[in-house]
Amino acid sequence: MKLALLNEAGRSPALPLPIDLPGGVSLQLHSLLRVLPRQRYVGRAQWQGRNVLAKILVGSKAERHFARELQGAQLLAQQGLCTPLLLEHGVAGGEGGWLLFEFLEGARSLADDWQAVAGQAWLSDAQQQVLGEALGVIGQLHSRGLWQEDLHLDNLLRHDGRLHLIDGGGIRAETPGQPLSRDKVLGNLGLFFAQFPGAIDSFVEELLVHYLLVNGEHALPLEALLKAVARARATRMQAFMAKIERECTAFRVWRSPSRLQVVRREEDAALAPILADPDAAIASGEPLKLGGSSTVARIQQSGRQLVIKRYNIKGFAHWLRRFWRPSRAWHSWCEGNRLDFLGIATPQPLAVLERRTLWLRRQAYLITEHTPGMDIIARFAPCGADGLPPEADLQALEALFAALLRERISHGDCKGTNILWQDGRWALIDLDAMQYHGQAASFKAAYGRDRARLLRNWPADSALYRELDRRLPTLS
Repeated sequence: MKLALLNEAGRSPALPLPIDLPGGVSLQLHSLLRVLPRQRYVGRAQWQGRNVLAKILVGSKAERHFARELQGAQLLAQQGLCTPLLLEHGVAGGEGGWLLFEFLEGARSLADDWQAVAGQAWLSDAQQQVLGEALGVIGQLHSRGLWQEDLHLDNLLRHDGRLHLIDGGGIRAETPGQPLSRDKVLGNLGLFFAQFPGAIDSFVEELLVHYLLVNGEHALPLEALLKAVARARATRMQAFMAKIERECTAFRVWRSPSRLQVVRREEDAALAPILADPDAAIASGEPLKLGGSSTVARIQQSGRQLVIKRYNIKGFAHWLRRFWRPSRAWHSWCEGNRLDFLGIATPQPLAVLERRTLWLRRQAYLITEHTPGMDIIARFAPCGADGLPPEADLQALEALFAALLRERISHGDCKGTNILWQDGRWALIDLDAMQYHGQAASFKAAYGRDRARLLRNWPADSALYRELDRRLPTLS
């Protein structure tokens, strides 16, 4: 295939794919690691009898993207930073560009290492090891006047015991060879810490030692750094919430006068039969709730359990109140993704579907993972009136409410059946009334209602009620 034709290859070209590059360069693409249709294809390829990582840039912005990738890769190499060797590169006007790097066979991203320890209590030794390594490399980068604009753990690869910096397209320079200025350092470190749940903020000062051991050029006031983290976290959240309703790498979207459907891209093929006839899936599943406003069923799909919830239209008057505004399924989709992004436990939302007539909304459906945990009332029942549950359960509940308080999120219905114990954490379900509050005043009232509703699950004179009332965070 000619390079220019790759612009029309779509998201899933047939592999292996031979590509003839200008200047007599040819390679065969064997696997794809990242695809942005009409922009870039990144994957493992064969070139001159060896495995390489190929970055192929196409489309109207190919030359600009190529220049950034090349400049970033060269800056990393020139400053002596550990990065894959650039073997070949070129660009052809009107066709595209290419960069071929050595392929790090068996490399593992630091993001994979983090996922293996992310569920541990903050800040475990294993977590500190991963984050400390990352901060050490970031310190090296900053000490040489560079920073990574797209700073995340997937851009650090472990190979032969060393961490390699990748993705030259995000590398920027202030004055190469001289330490980065303090404002740039604070902003970039803020971006790094912002990709983790807000619970990390209490450990930033401790983690910063790993950075300062490598780059101690500036004093980094904790208050200024935490402000940078908060700004970066708000920006990341805003960008993510925009992604969940548009076509992108993570989500596939259909919009028409008869339906709005959003599916996690990796779930598209598996959920297609269910979304084609969600009512049949509900009818064949195990009913969990048969209410007037909603119907919930647990279904089997390829050996796993999912939950599908249909938001019903009870009549013409109900339809008049609902057709013109986002459905409760859509609201739950948004808030479930928000919690998932923030690291607050909830069944992962997989797909949402709104049926429409000439754009006017009718029934809506939400598909999520199934959380098999025990609800909080059942789990605490063995305690009786005078006993207390295990300390780990209480600490996890404190952590959940501290996270909601920190992120200004109210659940809206904290009855016991909506809080489930799973894998050492409390998970929230039934997010129809969940709300993010931009204003402190509205959040204060809503958080107070959530806290009071949770306590009402037990008698006011019980030991458990008194202990939870003492331990759960409050807003003065």
